[in-house]
Amino acid sequence: MIELKDVSYARLGAPDLEQAEAFATRCLGLQVAERSAKALYLRSDDRAHTLCYVEGDPQDQTVAFEIDDAGQLDAAAGTLEGLGHGVHAGTAGECAARKVKAFIAFKDPTGNQIELVVRPDRSGRRYFPTRDAGITGFSHIGLNTTDPRRDERFWTQVCNARVSDRIGDIALMRVNAIHHTMALAPASGPGIQHINHQVASNDDVLRSFYHLAEQNVPIVFGPGRHPTSGARFLYFLGPNNMVFEYSVGVDAIEDEASHRPRQFGFEPSSLCMWGSKPGGAIPLPPS
Repeated sequence: MIELKDVSYARLGAPDLEQAEAFATRCLGLQVAERSAKALYLRSDDRAHTLCYVEGDPQDQTVAFEIDDAGQLDAAAGTLEGLGHGVHAGTAGECAARKVKAFIAFKDPTGNQIELVVRPDRSGRRYFPTRDAGITGFSHIGLNTTDPRRDERFWTQVCNARVSDRIGDIALMRVNAIHHTMALAPASGPGIQHINHQVASNDDVLRSFYHLAEQNVPIVFGPGRHPTSGARFLYFLGPNNMVFEYSVGVDAIEDEASHRPRQFGFEPSSLCMWGSKPGGAIPLPPS
């Protein structure tokens, strides 16, 4: 089994790096770690970067997960190849571009671009945000799935993900104690469905709601509270229609032996216990 430790970073293609930087700093509140002619590295915590915009097609989207060491990386490559997944071992230049010691790349059953990385760089400098968003770190991602049952089997049987709860066919899955590291969202094709950053307090969520509205950033869901994880949240739209989320207060699942996933219906009250209803880039429940 492939033992994932945590989500490490997201890489997004961007046709306009200046626009991406303006959003990431003025609206999202990340810190620029490094710029080059073709890439923008952004920090949200003590890691060297957790989000990288790379000049290119916005459909080019990658999520990376950290694993322990080179031995596990080799074993993961063998497991994936044995299941028929094409595996690419990162070159020295590609590893340097990702700020990791080593990585492999493959596609999950839906076709999402996934990287498994060893020893991602940490920064010796404190994370210092460009605005007072209250961000404490990169926390989870939503991944598209064209077949929820098949992809849930992949992430829980080939990898070590565990289902915390389900909303309709959306599986919320964890690889550590935090309620979920990824959410599998039914869709017609591959891609990142949303990118989450944790913030320190409810006040941070509400301050950002007003700040983003003043910046004319579309709010697509919230403020609200998820009945599943207990998190207070806000979803909003970034460049190239990528959805970002702030949340705070997500539950931890400490007792693996006793936890049983709950099934929620795919309806507004299962997504927000306060009454907020999703729209725009967040899928609406069927009427």
